Amino acid sequence: MADLVQILVLGLALGGVYALMGAGLSLIFGVMRIVNLAHPALIMMGAYAAYWAFRIYDVDPMVMLPVAALLLAATGVLLYKLVFEREAHSAKYSEMTVLLTFALAMVIEGALGAAFTNTQRVTSPDYATDAFFIGSVFIPKGQLYAGMVSLTLIGALSLFLKYSSFGYAIRATTQNREAAELLGVNVNFVGLVSFAIGVGLAGAAGALISFVFSFFPAKHWEWIAVLMSLVVLGGMGSILGTVLAAYILAVIAAFVGFFFGATWSTLTFFVALFVVLLVRPQGLFGEKPELA
Repeated sequence: MADLVQILVLGLALGGVYALMGAGLSLIFGVMRIVNLAHPALIMMGAYAAYWAFRIYDVDPMVMLPVAALLLAATGVLLYKLVFEREAHSAKYSEMTVLLTFALAMVIEGALGAAFTNTQRVTSPDYATDAFFIGSVFIPKGQLYAGMVSLTLIGALSLFLKYSSFGYAIRATTQNREAAELLGVNVNFVGLVSFAIGVGLAGAAGALISFVFSFFPAKHWEWIAVLMSLVVLGGMGSILGTVLAAYILAVIAAFVGFFFGATWSTLTFFVALFVVLLVRPQGLFGEKPELA
């Protein structure tokens, strides 16, 4: 029984980190219809920013988190203006972004590999290898802190989207881009800010995973199926759905890893992606597509 509780605790602790990793991707798709395959590579950039700040200046990754988020948000603004803005009204925009972001992911990987080699890195603050003990059950401090910070950021994003005037504009654009534009919403600016926020969340997630997982430039390919399974299961564009999917799949993956071995743990996300697309492609909170 204690083993099962321990697995559940570890799965829930990682669920928060997965949720933050997927939240930015879900926001970007919901507002801009961008299928951002480069999102994990942008997370890697945040992880490297936190790693080198810790390695050179002994800056705690969680202290570095807002800096990494701002750096990546600025990168997001630049990418949006240079790559994604011009064809935003195209009927084939989503399909185009798959190829664009795939190429972007390869460029980022190549740049990180050239700068830092493919050596595995991990940030090592004291709490990363420490734990709280409740009887025979332990809670890794690194995963717990990362999960709590992730939920705090997602909660702040949710409040911003729900109660701020700009949040209303983002939600209106998500629901119907053309109608929002007719009502006076500057959808181009909304897209720019939303993309910057989504990429900024990737930077924040990178700072957190820098001490939760080891990483290297090509690691982002392992995260694509994981993040896509979260946003597809939750419903493309639904942040709440992404959070719930993150916890569900993280717990299932933890149990699969315990009973069948760690190698099979990641397969959970691949299988989930396949099954959801086959059985319920709109996900938990997505709207069922209407037939023409």
